[in-house]
Amino acid sequence: MNFEPSTDPADYGFSHRLRVRFAETDAMGVVHHAAYLPYLEEARVEYLRSRGHPYDAVRAEGYDFSVLEVAVRYQRPLRFDELVDVQLAVTSVGYASFQIDYLLQVDGGTRADAVTVHGVVGPEGRAKRAPTWLTALSG
Repeated sequence: MNFEPSTDPADYGFSHRLRVRFAETDAMGVVHHAAYLPYLEEARVEYLRSRGHPYDAVRAEGYDFSVLEVAVRYQRPLRFDELVDVQLAVTSVGYASFQIDYLLQVDGGTRADAVTVHGVVGPEGRAKRAPTWLTALSG
């Protein structure tokens, strides 16, 4: 994993906006660190949908994208009811794996960045060559 995601929003070709829910915060209204992972997943699923590959169709093609590694660098806390823009870019695709970089911002200010590495697997859970359309998404 190359944990050096860009801090420039112009380097990301997709943005998904979400609102911090009260249930994701502690008594101070700060988002719990574990809540960031579902934010990344939500953005990933919406990204695939926006590119013509909704996840149910990906699975119907015989692929699953298992999370192999994840790293999040927290810079400033997210708080209840904030609108968070999750920027996303597929940064590399290998034979049976790929990496996605993320930038989480509120009103243009960076709150966190993250990287996920995914294994491409078939229904039986064994490594499988990445689909050609996935390779075309990296840049």
